[in-house]
Amino acid sequence: MEENRMSNIQMVKEVNAKDKGHIHDMLYQFNLKHFPEDLRGRYEEINIFLKGDDGAVLGGILGEICWNWLEIHTLILEEEMRKHGFGTKLLVAIEQVAKEKECNFIKVDTLSFQALDFYQKNGYEVYGTLDGVGRDFQHYYLKKDL
Repeated sequence: MEENRMSNIQMVKEVNAKDKGHIHDMLYQFNLKHFPEDLRGRYEEINIFLKGDDGAVLGGILGEICWNWLEIHTLILEEEMRKHGFGTKLLVAIEQVAKEKECNFIKVDTLSFQALDFYQKNGYEVYGTLDGVGRDFQHYYLKKDL
């Protein structure tokens, strides 16, 4: 780094989408140097929504493909939509996308009061936990090989 750039360094705490995107891109570019060439550039958001006849969103699953895996970030259904198989249908749909995109595994995390049993019933295995989350809960990290 040039000497003049280092002489006036500041730390700024702010919400800034452009700068946040720049930091994400810096890490992405760094990571690209370390992954096999055939996996480079494999990034894609995958969002599947459950909608009613009126177009209202009743739930959905949000994830992204990154190199050779798919990561589920969010799976949620409106309260009245739960216990009718829609969560499983959303999970199966995103798993199908992961298989079509030649992912080797899917990973997801959930809290102890959320959906641990649901994911385990669908073949996901816990590979890590954190205790004391929100003082009284556990954070589970799960994976399913494809």
